[in-house]
Amino acid sequence: MDWGSLAGLVLALAGVLLGQVLEGGQLGSLVQPAAFVIVALGTAGAVLLQSGLPNFLRGMRIVKWVFSPPLDDSKEFIRDSNIWSSTARREGLLSLERHMEQARDPFIAKGLRLIIDGVDPFKVRDILNVDISVYETEHRLAAKVWESAGGYSPTVGILGAVLGLIHVMENLSDPSRLGSGIAVAFVATIYGVGLANLIFLPIGNKLKAIVNQEVVKREILADVFAGIAFGDNPRVIEERMGSYSK
Repeated sequence: MDWGSLAGLVLALAGVLLGQVLEGGQLGSLVQPAAFVIVALGTAGAVLLQSGLPNFLRGMRIVKWVFSPPLDDSKEFIRDSNIWSSTARREGLLSLERHMEQARDPFIAKGLRLIIDGVDPFKVRDILNVDISVYETEHRLAAKVWESAGGYSPTVGILGAVLGLIHVMENLSDPSRLGSGIAVAFVATIYGVGLANLIFLPIGNKLKAIVNQEVVKREILADVFAGIAFGDNPRVIEERMGSYSK
C-alpha cells in the first residue's frame, strides 16, 4: 500500500471540506447528486469517446497502481540475472529451461525461451523491443484516460452550472429560491474543477511515472537477455545493469 498517495488524497479532500466549514458553509450544501451525475457521466462519456473501450477499461484496471504500485523487485531480478548469465556460461543455454519454467513474469519467460531456442541475439533484442513498445503504448494510453478526464471535467462542470442556472432562470417568479438555486448550480463547477485537480490529474501523472519505471525495468531485462544470447561474461552484464541504476 502506498500510504503517501492515500494521505495525499485525504489531505486534499480535507482541505476543501475544512475550508467550506471555516467559511461558515454547510457540508451538506456540497452534496448535490444531480451535479455529480452530470460531471461524472459527462466526463466518463467524453473520455470513452476519445480513448475507446479497450483503453478506457485498461485505465480503470491500472488505477489500483496509485495505491498499490507494482512491487519494486529490481534487486531480485538483478540477482536472477546474475544467476541466468552464470548458469548459461557454465552449463549452456539449455540449462536456462528450469529458470524459464519458474518465471512468474511473462516477459522474463519469453526472454529466456528465446535464448533457449537459440534465436539470434539481435533478433532477441528486436523481439523484446517490440514487446516493450507495445506495453509502453498500451499503458501510456491507459494512463492518459485519467489525464483526459482531468481536462474534460472542469468544462463539464461549467456545463452543469449553466444547466443549473437555466433552471434558476425558470423560477424568477420566486425570489426566495434564487440564492439557493444559484448555489446549487455552482456545485457542479466545484465537482468538475475539484475532481480534475485533486484526483484525475494526479492519478494520471502518477500512472505515467509508474509506467516509465516498468518500461525501464523491461529495457534492462532485454539488455540482459541479449547479453546472455551473445555469450557475454556475467561480470560485463552485471556492469551494464549497474549503468541503468545510476
